Amino acid sequence: MRAFLRLQALRNIGFSKAQETYLMHVKFAFAVSIAAAVVMSTGCSRKNDGEASTAASAAATASAATTSASGTDGGASGGGTPATVVKIGHAAPLTGPIAHLGKDNENGARLAVEEINAQGLTIDGRKIQLELDAQDDAGDPKTGTQVAQRLVDDHVVAVVGHLNSGVSIPASKIYSDAGIVQISPSSTNPAYTQQGFKTTYRVVATDAQQGPALANYATKTLNAKRIAVVDDATAYGKGLADEFAKTAQASGATIVAREATNDRATDFRAILTRIKSVQPDVIMYGGMDATGGPFTKQAAALGIRAKILGGDGVCTDKVEELAGQAVQNLVCSEAGLALSKMERGADFEKKYTDRFHTPVQIYAPFTYDAVYVIVDAMKRANSIDAPKVLAAMPSTDYNGVIGHIAFDDKGDLKEGAITLYDFKDGRKTVLDVVKM
Repeated sequence: MRAFLRLQALRNIGFSKAQETYLMHVKFAFAVSIAAAVVMSTGCSRKNDGEASTAASAAATASAATTSASGTDGGASGGGTPATVVKIGHAAPLTGPIAHLGKDNENGARLAVEEINAQGLTIDGRKIQLELDAQDDAGDPKTGTQVAQRLVDDHVVAVVGHLNSGVSIPASKIYSDAGIVQISPSSTNPAYTQQGFKTTYRVVATDAQQGPALANYATKTLNAKRIAVVDDATAYGKGLADEFAKTAQASGATIVAREATNDRATDFRAILTRIKSVQPDVIMYGGMDATGGPFTKQAAALGIRAKILGGDGVCTDKVEELAGQAVQNLVCSEAGLALSKMERGADFEKKYTDRFHTPVQIYAPFTYDAVYVIVDAMKRANSIDAPKVLAAMPSTDYNGVIGHIAFDDKGDLKEGAITLYDFKDGRKTVLDVVKM
C-alpha cells in the first residue's frame, strides 16, 4: 500500500509516459490481488460439496453457465463442455419406521445415476448430467402428494417412486396432471395402475399375483383350512390381505378371523389373543416389517403355533431382528425374483455393498433398473422433454438386473414373478419361485 501511495504522489507532480504505464500495471495488479482475496475468503466459508476451494476454481465456476432440467446448460461433464442437467425424482420414506426400506430404494436409484454419469450420456447431441432429486415422503399419503408437487415444480423428467401403495396412488394424479412418468419400484396394490393414467408404471408384480401365491401356499402346501387374516389398514396391507382372502376362500379355506391394526402399532396382544381363541392353521399378516416383526414375535410369546404368512413389506432382512427367534415361523413373499435368482444379481449386490457399505434390503435393484428404463426412454425419444419421454415408455423393451422389462397397456409388467421365502437359522432362504 505504501508503494502504491508513493507512485500516486509522483503522478501528481508529473512524470513520463513510461512511468504512467508502470503505475497502471501496479494499480491493476493491486486490484486483482484484492479481488482474489475476497473470492478465497468467500470460498473458505462455504461448506457445500463440490464448492470451489481456491480462488481460481471459484472464479471459473462463477463465469460458467449453469443449468436446470428445463434445458439450460450447466455442470461440466468433461472436456470443458457444459452439460445439460436433467433431474430424475425419487420419493420414499427416509424418516419413520420403514426409513431403512426407503433409503434402500434411494441407494439403488443413486447407484444407477452415478454409473450413467460416469459412463457419459448424450441425448440429441447434448451432454447430459443426471441429478437425483431425492425426497422424503415419510410413507404418508398427505406428505407424498406435497412431495409429488415439489418434484413437478423441480421440473423432473420422470419419477422413481413411491415405495408405499398408499402414497403412490394419491401422488399418481399429480404426476398424471403434469404428464410426468412415474415408475414405482415397490407399490403392489393393483389400483395404482387401474386409474386410467398414462403415466403410471411399476417394475414389480401386483398383489393380485402376490396374494394368490401366498394363499395357494397356505391351502395347497400347508393344507390350511382355518385362516386368520390381519392387515395394517393401509392401501398396501389391506389390498394384499383382501387378495389373499379371496383366493383362500376360493380354494375351500374358511376365514375364521379378520382383524385390522395400523402401520404404527407396537402391541398386538389383544388381536392375537382373539385369534388364538379360534385356533387358526395359518395367520396372514398384511403390512410392513416394522409391524410384522413384532406381530410375529408376540404371536410366539402367546404360544400361537400357526404359521404366519406375510407379503413383500414384511420380507426383509430387518424382520429377522424385529421378530427374533420367532422368525422361524414366518413365510413371506417378494413381488419379484430374489436377488440370488437374478442373472446379474451378484454383480449388483457387490456394486451396491461396495458403494453403500450396507446390505440390499429388497427393492434397490428395482429402483436401479427404473432409472435405466427412464434413460432408455430418453435415448429412444432422443429427448429430455418429459412428454416425449412419456410417449416412449409403452414400447420399453429393456433387460435389466431384475430381468426383462416390458409393460402392458396399464403400465404393469408383462412378465413377473413371486418369490416365497422361509427363515432357516435366522436367514431368509428361497422357498419357491412362482412365474406369472
